[in-house]
Amino acid sequence: MNEDFLIGTYTSKTSKGMYAVTLNHDHQQLENVRLVAASQKPAYLQQVGDRVFAIKQDGDLGGVASYQLKDGQAELIDQKLGAGAPPAYVGYDQDRKLLYSANYHKGTVTVFKVASDGTLTQTDEVTHQGECGPKPEQDAPHAHYADLTPDKRLAVCDLGMDLVVVYDVSDDGKLTQASRYQSEAGFGTRHLVFHPNGQVAYVLGELSSKLEVLKYDAETGSFSHVQTVATISADWTAHNGAAAIHISSDGKFVYSSNRGENTLAVFAVNDDLTLSHIQSITTAGDFPRDFELSQDETFLVASNQNGDNLTLYARDTTTGQLTLLQQDVACPEPVCVKQWVK
Repeated sequence: MNEDFLIGTYTSKTSKGMYAVTLNHDHQQLENVRLVAASQKPAYLQQVGDRVFAIKQDGDLGGVASYQLKDGQAELIDQKLGAGAPPAYVGYDQDRKLLYSANYHKGTVTVFKVASDGTLTQTDEVTHQGECGPKPEQDAPHAHYADLTPDKRLAVCDLGMDLVVVYDVSDDGKLTQASRYQSEAGFGTRHLVFHPNGQVAYVLGELSSKLEVLKYDAETGSFSHVQTVATISADWTAHNGAAAIHISSDGKFVYSSNRGENTLAVFAVNDDLTLSHIQSITTAGDFPRDFELSQDETFLVASNQNGDNLTLYARDTTTGQLTLLQQDVACPEPVCVKQWVK
């Protein structure tokens, strides 16, 4: 059995754009890294059916783009670019056919309507304003994530403001703020995932290298604090930036990546939905940005941006723990890893 993954990259060195890699289940190895779309800085992407939505840059312009997947390639359909740096994240709303982008540099969240032919029309944009955190990286609002809650609101992580902002979303793509959750100063709110029960979210702090467990109230669209745990070992004193967070489909294990310590941290989800750290394992590379589970969740593929390589692990679905299978799979500047579901 083979399955493919799409790889979003930076293009500051040798990368040419969006790549793909094949996971050979029988041989337990990654094979055939290849270019599927030439593009500048497709650093984050979402695949939906035969479409890919991705970040895009063109010189001094940045924004989002839609692609058609056909014959193993991704062909550009439409792009919406504006002056300044491109976003950091794109999220997709299948029910309302909306695309969301979070722009770290501008502190903005932008909404696009996706037509049946894949073309994009902007419907709204909000700019975060207000007090920011104490760390040097928190010089301004920095929206880093924008994606749906289980009840179809939009949750936005703002690293600069240590915030999770929740918005109500209208069918025509207009945002109305519903709530704000304030993390501890310097937390550096980056990404989040929800437990399958929809009642708890796990929020990753890039600057603090911590994870917060939050209870979600669907009636009000608001969060409340339950627990905070570290993603790195207590004796790690050098720089670290937590990056990606994912949860297994059974809701029993949470995974996060550490850029600096260069590890994946594994947490068991307790009966009360709090977390217990059970493993840290090397990514066998430098600056791991993202990772993704295989469709049957028996493998995990991690990306090392500065190491220009991918790493493959076997995953024990009972214990949640990882075993290194393959390292040094050459891939230029890999940032985002997504299942290519066909």
